[in-house]
Amino acid sequence: MSSISKLSQLSNLGRYLDQPRLVAKFSKAVPTFLIAGAGAYSANHISNSPKEHRKKEAVKISAVLVSTIGSALLATRGMGAVKIGKATILKGFKGLSEKIDIKQLASNQKVLIDDFLSKNKVSNATEKILEVAKKRALKLSQVNTVFTELKSTEQGKKFLSELVPNPESIDSKHIFGEIKRLSLMGLVPVLGGISGGIVGDRLTEKDWKSRIPNKIKEGSYQYLANIFLCNVGAGAALWTLEKAKITSKSARVAGMFSGIVLTGIVGGSAIANLIGRKCIDPFLPKGAQNINKKIYSERKPELLDVGLHADDIATVAVMSGLKWIEPALPILYSISGFRAGIGYRNGEKQTV
Repeated sequence: MSSISKLSQLSNLGRYLDQPRLVAKFSKAVPTFLIAGAGAYSANHISNSPKEHRKKEAVKISAVLVSTIGSALLATRGMGAVKIGKATILKGFKGLSEKIDIKQLASNQKVLIDDFLSKNKVSNATEKILEVAKKRALKLSQVNTVFTELKSTEQGKKFLSELVPNPESIDSKHIFGEIKRLSLMGLVPVLGGISGGIVGDRLTEKDWKSRIPNKIKEGSYQYLANIFLCNVGAGAALWTLEKAKITSKSARVAGMFSGIVLTGIVGGSAIANLIGRKCIDPFLPKGAQNINKKIYSERKPELLDVGLHADDIATVAVMSGLKWIEPALPILYSISGFRAGIGYRNGEKQTV
């Protein structure tokens, strides 16, 4: 298979995943998936706890998961400014893609397809597939057939761009606004997790205050190392490519991933620990402050932390204008929020 055909198939895969019907169905299923997953995890965690502690564990884990998942779903739908009196605690931000009306989408696509077929001659195979597209999302093989045939003409290209809208990449003027939006979106579930964890401890533990520092530390680590710094790395790389007048899609994606690797995966843990020691420890009780000054002593990166950089794929996708991965952000952010809520530290028993 030639490199051109491979690139064509990869492009068609992106088109398949970006089908508005498919994105709408995935987006609609995410809350159910999150709640079902949280329920299954909770049941497993509680059943594996000592019998005398099960009630307490049920209260604690429920408080964390409800707060984390609720705040994640709320954040990805956008939020207005949060104020206490006249002071603005958290600036508002837009959510992800607007909710798609599937019935209206079906009506629009039927009109689009009927109009195209009435004015253009296509093969029987493509015509049958387009008839299917009026009713449901297409399979990958069907997308390959339609796009391979129709992309060769100007009328076909225009039709395809309306059937599956082209990704709208942001430019250098809007990069840092997008970084801010995604970073605020990721901050809310982490704060939700910490709040839920404190509530759960308050209801079940006498020494609940002594557990707060670990939640704050883990929350800062999750946010800085796994969310914020990766967004900054991706944005900085994209800004650099824009200034160098490099517009290639593949170069943009490769550049953003390089920025993520450098600022998040490689340096994120060290930077997060440094900020934690300098900016967070001074405000915590003396016994909770970190004494060891080694670069990774406060919180070492683990396999799950590296896995959490899956949300960086979403960052790249959003900045590249792709829609198919956006609905997964509540799932990815919820994991960081959950770890913050339980105040996880290296070496503690964890079954996420």
